[in-house]
Amino acid sequence: MANTAQAKKRARQAEKNHARNTAQRSNLRTFIKKVSSAINAGDATQAQEALKVAAPLIDAAVNKGLIHKNNAARKKSRLNAKVRAIA
Repeated sequence: MANTAQAKKRARQAEKNHARNTAQRSNLRTFIKKVSSAINAGDATQAQEALKVAAPLIDAAVNKGLIHKNNAARKKSRLNAKVRAIA
């Protein structure tokens, strides 16, 4: 358990940041799954629309430090390739 005021504050901040990061990561995964489900359904137009929504969210996750920029590039590239394959 934290004893100093600084350590107590850092523990509070870590808890708050963890909750925020978890929520944002979950939201990111939700939008990626929407693209994947549209791809699996074979609906090209819905997949393209979902990708247009998901791509900026993936970029925002990089700016927030949730995922690495190469991870984001890989996700966008793979989703885009799958969308183009069904179009």
